[in-house]
Amino acid sequence: MPFTADQFYNVFAVYNRQFGIAVAGWWITCLVYVAMAARNPAAWSRLLTFVLAALWAWNAIAYHAVLFTRINPAAWLFGALFAIESGLLIWAGARRPLEYFSSTRPLLGLGATLVVYSLLYPFLSALSHAYPATPTFGVPCPTAMLTIGLLLTLRDRVPALLAVIPVVWALIGGSAATLLAVPTDYVLLVAGTVLMVMLIAQLRSGARVHRNQAPEHS
Repeated sequence: MPFTADQFYNVFAVYNRQFGIAVAGWWITCLVYVAMAARNPAAWSRLLTFVLAALWAWNAIAYHAVLFTRINPAAWLFGALFAIESGLLIWAGARRPLEYFSSTRPLLGLGATLVVYSLLYPFLSALSHAYPATPTFGVPCPTAMLTIGLLLTLRDRVPALLAVIPVVWALIGGSAATLLAVPTDYVLLVAGTVLMVMLIAQLRSGARVHRNQAPEHS
């Protein structure tokens, strides 16, 4: 890695000192919109999608571009990925509403659990690392967890375009669980793996349907 663990945690310390009020605002906003979408998916899911889009954009700018680039040049690439995900979420919300917390699949419970975990993430992180040098909210890993959790609660198939970047970040950011001693990020590795397996299953299912529907040629 191009940085030490101390440098890594110092980024969070600077983030929390500079953006503490914004961090609290993001947490409250996500909590409110998640609660409303869980209560009435049809009415609130689209707004929650736009909140997610704004959160990914915040990560791209406030965390990656402003702070993480100071210790890791790859943060420019990470910021670009987060900006792309933000754009994809805006596109998805404008094109057709995604309806969260409406799945009839067993993964609904797992998805909802991940959503709750992402909101508890700042408090759980503080158990292993003293504030302010600890990841809180509005940073990449809890954002990816929140997104993966919500995608797993969708009624329809998970849109692959929306899922690829969260899965990629689950593998990149989740590596901090072992390399940088961030125990709260082990859950991100599990979440990304579950979503990746689900995407593969969807692709195989779609391929089987396509083969079955293909006309026979004599």
